[in-house]
Amino acid sequence: MGVGVIGLGHYVPEKVLTNEDMEKIVDTNDEWIRTMTGIEERRIAADDEDTSDMAFHAAQNALKDGNIKAEEIDLILVATVTPDTPFPSVSCMLQDRLGATNAAAMDVSAACSGFMYAMITAKQFIETNAYKKILIVGSEKLSKIINWSDRNTCVLLGDGAGAAVMGNVSEGKGILSFELGSNGAGGKELYQNEMDHLVMNGREVFKFAVRQMPESSINVIEKAGYNKEDVDYLIPHQANIRIMDAARERLGISEDKMAKTIKKYGNNSSASIPIALSESVKNGKIKDNDLIVLVGFGGGLTWGAVALRWGM
Repeated sequence: MGVGVIGLGHYVPEKVLTNEDMEKIVDTNDEWIRTMTGIEERRIAADDEDTSDMAFHAAQNALKDGNIKAEEIDLILVATVTPDTPFPSVSCMLQDRLGATNAAAMDVSAACSGFMYAMITAKQFIETNAYKKILIVGSEKLSKIINWSDRNTCVLLGDGAGAAVMGNVSEGKGILSFELGSNGAGGKELYQNEMDHLVMNGREVFKFAVRQMPESSINVIEKAGYNKEDVDYLIPHQANIRIMDAARERLGISEDKMAKTIKKYGNNSSASIPIALSESVKNGKIKDNDLIVLVGFGGGLTWGAVALRWGM
């Protein structure tokens, strides 16, 4: 049997922060933000809403979607760089709140690549028959580490969570191939400083992402035994529309075959890929038996990609 997604859900906060709102906070303008990033608005969590709260709502939706009870979950993996507290982990908070009394729990820290790392970790546990059903979540409250005076980063980020339940699926379905990677020497280009603010060398991160996203996508397609022409849908990390388009064009994929949640949600770090996946499935963009590629990059520097045959 294969290992794939058997339940899917996401959650975004109610508060919308538009580009016009950003003009009142920092020296920027709507036209520049749209042109350079593709973002028109983003969601911001309430003061009393933290990473674990958003993870809980997304996880509930994924369990409901898969008709799965919390007690059936064997392991919870939460990808995040904005935990409520250093410990206990968000995954432990989520385990308690869901009532997933039979689940082990741990957080995964790989920045925007975190969901890919969690997905592949889940795959290994299921393939070895150690666990049967694993809940993976990407959840971020990036608004609490934003430097609101840095116009190069504050316009990019938003809050939200996406979740998937991983389990056995039919032969030929689920994860076909993957790639995970890191380059610790690039850590200085994207990090959290002593003020707890996100700091980014935009030029260097852009160069890294434009090269790595297409390369990793092609690698997993070839590992799975397919050509780039066989890809039905691309779900890239929603970091910047120019980076996303570079990957899409390298793969020869038309615009209608790429997920683009960045316009309304911005960059949600580890939550961006599962949110985009969840929305794409619910909107009918992804259909049974479609070959899809998930690909992301993030601080570390890290990257990850998955070729996935959709369906159960």
